[in-house]
Amino acid sequence: MPDGDYDPRATEEEWQNRWVDEETYAYDPEHEEVDPNTVYSIDTPPPTVSGSLHMGHLYGHTLQDFAARFHRMDDGAVMFPFGYDDNGIASERLTESELGIRHQDFERREFQQKCREVCAEYEAEFTEKMQDLGMSIDWNRTYKTIEPRVQRISQLSFVDLYEQGREYRKKAPAIWCPECETAISQVEQEDAERHTHFNDIRFDLTEPTESGRESFVIGTTRPELLPACVSVFVHPDDDENAELVGETAEIPIFGHEVPIIEDDRVDLEKGTGVVMCCTFGDQKDIEWYQAHDLPLRVAIDESATMTDLAGDYEGLSTHEAREAIVEDLDELGYLESREELTHTVQVHERCETDVEFRVSKQWYVEILDHKEEYLEAGEQMDWFPQKMFTRYEHWIEGLEWDWLISRQRDSGIPFPVWYCTDCGQEVLAEKADLPVDPLSDDPPVDSCPDCGHDEFEPEDDVFDTWATSSLTPLVNAGWDWDADEGFTMENPELYPFDLRPQGHDIISFWLFHTVIKCYEHTGEVPFDATMINGHVLDENREKMSKSRGNVVDPAKVVAEYPIDAIRYWAASTAVGDDFPFKEKDIVAGEKLLRKLWNASKLVEHLAPEPVDEPDELAPLDEWLLAELDAIVESTTEQFRNYEFAKARDRLRTFFWNTFCDDYLEIAKQQVEEGAASETPRDGGGGAADADPRSTQYALQTAHRTFLQLFAPLMPHITEELWHDMYVEGDATDSIHTRDWPAPRGYEADLEGGEAAMAVIGALRRYKSENQLPLNEPLDHVAVYGNVDGFTDAIAGVMHVESFELLDSAPEITTEVADIGLDYATLGPKYGGKVGEFDAAIDSGEYELDGDTLSLAGETLEADEFEVREERTYSGAGEMLSADEAVIIVN
Repeated sequence: MPDGDYDPRATEEEWQNRWVDEETYAYDPEHEEVDPNTVYSIDTPPPTVSGSLHMGHLYGHTLQDFAARFHRMDDGAVMFPFGYDDNGIASERLTESELGIRHQDFERREFQQKCREVCAEYEAEFTEKMQDLGMSIDWNRTYKTIEPRVQRISQLSFVDLYEQGREYRKKAPAIWCPECETAISQVEQEDAERHTHFNDIRFDLTEPTESGRESFVIGTTRPELLPACVSVFVHPDDDENAELVGETAEIPIFGHEVPIIEDDRVDLEKGTGVVMCCTFGDQKDIEWYQAHDLPLRVAIDESATMTDLAGDYEGLSTHEAREAIVEDLDELGYLESREELTHTVQVHERCETDVEFRVSKQWYVEILDHKEEYLEAGEQMDWFPQKMFTRYEHWIEGLEWDWLISRQRDSGIPFPVWYCTDCGQEVLAEKADLPVDPLSDDPPVDSCPDCGHDEFEPEDDVFDTWATSSLTPLVNAGWDWDADEGFTMENPELYPFDLRPQGHDIISFWLFHTVIKCYEHTGEVPFDATMINGHVLDENREKMSKSRGNVVDPAKVVAEYPIDAIRYWAASTAVGDDFPFKEKDIVAGEKLLRKLWNASKLVEHLAPEPVDEPDELAPLDEWLLAELDAIVESTTEQFRNYEFAKARDRLRTFFWNTFCDDYLEIAKQQVEEGAASETPRDGGGGAADADPRSTQYALQTAHRTFLQLFAPLMPHITEELWHDMYVEGDATDSIHTRDWPAPRGYEADLEGGEAAMAVIGALRRYKSENQLPLNEPLDHVAVYGNVDGFTDAIAGVMHVESFELLDSAPEITTEVADIGLDYATLGPKYGGKVGEFDAAIDSGEYELDGDTLSLAGETLEADEFEVREERTYSGAGEMLSADEAVIIVN
């Protein structure tokens, strides 16, 4: 090993470059060592090309890499690809923002080319940053969701589902984003708080009721929808308003008349009990429109601007019209009252614009009839953590719409469809011709197969980006269609994929849609397990956002700390949990790197040459290796269950405390004193006649194992140490392609060895506190504790002339040293009497009875106080404590 401290900057950059140049992580299915039955395949999420790397990318991709690196060592072959989701609204908005343009100002192909160019720049930058994080990705297997190969697969998917009868085109109300000017699906909505007003508006009846009633009041937050009102509804059980049913109402300001109808979907607990139905304000309006065959009145266009149906308000935005209409209602005497209100509305998750509902022709995938099958598919997967299945389950149970997959955008994959201009018959491209663009390619027929007409209109909509990214398992497995064989897979050994890693926020987006597509195409669940990660929060556990000013920039973190230390931080919490970003966790990782580096230097110093396993290991050496077997077993199980935090914490504790702080100090003494002796150990009591080969073998074995166990978490430093200490020359023998360690079968009294280590530690402290050299002989040491089998080891290491193992405990008196009170609990409960409690403790006027403490006339429970005890020894010699053991030194 080189002299000096560890240099993470130089080391990490060197290995990142070598891994890419040497294709260390490439997946080659043709390689002779690849067993198709044990290949571990990861269906990685293609990040949206919409800007720079954020903490969520850093965290989520690092978790994926933990899994990839472990399974590459454990299973032998891993397919860990990378992709970019570069079609759809996100790439359009990025291009418009980057170039300062609007997509409406360009021909589609021209704007698409600009999108490709902008996305390519961002993708190159993103790839470089991902490589800088040391991800073990096979960079030969990258894909883009807009590339021709993926376009073909996306269009194949459409054609296959169409032929199965799982898709349809329909003119119907759809969720619409006025900002993006496109239809969106139910999954693309999210809740947002909006400040508005609740307006009570008087409606006049065209004729008084039999009782003489001439009007009624409706409460609404959207008075701008009055010109779109087509009916008024009353609940059948609403006795107060029952007389209105069958009457006709006149719409304030706009004057058109609408019927008053009864329907049990009216919420009696909300507002006045009388509601207006407008086409369209919300989902309930759509239900009434369809159920009662109501007319369509379109008062708001695709950009949320009032149409000519709004009369004098034509051309205003919905928000402008809302205020103008309210002012006029007030002036004309129709506004009964107005109150401020904060309520939840649905917005488009891409741009946070309030959604509207518009009637338009759109393509849908039929899913509502298969909800039970999708639930069963989810149940077949292993969920890490299991609690995330509930989110998937609740999403499916709450579905109300089929999956709308068409978008009115420029950047995207086109539908391979043409329409007969005479009868409207749909004509789909042939599978062999895909990918196609109907705007520039001819249909596969000369005349309509239905009516014989010879003119066609191309579909100009594009697929929703989720309709493509939901196909990632099929993309990575090489799904295709062959005229002779039908649907095939180039790499069938990958499918179903072993793991789908992703964030919990896109369970309803990506995971659910992937299940739909792959299940409908293959009849199989697309992955065996899914690992759901949480979000990185700020130090106050608040969601990071630019508006709050609490965003942590990954570039600054990467510039300040070693990548391996950042990866250590990424393993600090259970998978699935949101957690705060704390720099101290990265600092702890940085300290562990230094500890590992320095410990490795000491191991190399103590065991500079390879040592074969001796016929018999010294008790403490065998105990260490037996303990390490247990660590290997637990770490392996934890990695297989994606319990990275548990694996990291136990491994770090054993390495730092047991190996470094305890065993290395003993090993140093054993090796140096043993090397100074000319005669091998003959079973006597001194360390000076010890054979160091047992300890050297244990040191090397443990060290190699530690490097392998730490490798998935801290790949750079472990690769550097592996090559420095165990690889000859400049070989490409990476630790990350070595076999994962397995328990070697060492047996020892683990509790006894742990107790012996504690006794040695106590004796070392005793010598240090008394300024005695570590090789200073001790005349007599007596121990009461579970160290049988390790007495010679203790005596040899600590140079004990006479060692006695006691059958019974020495006469030790246990006395109460102090009683601490929980003032936060006792203060509010007892007030000023707490002072009497303190006085009673100071004077010894109290009584302890099991878990209760009686004093000053009161009895305190166990959670209200804490007792600290001291053990005293009055016999010959000095008593030392070592966990459960008692040591007497003479």
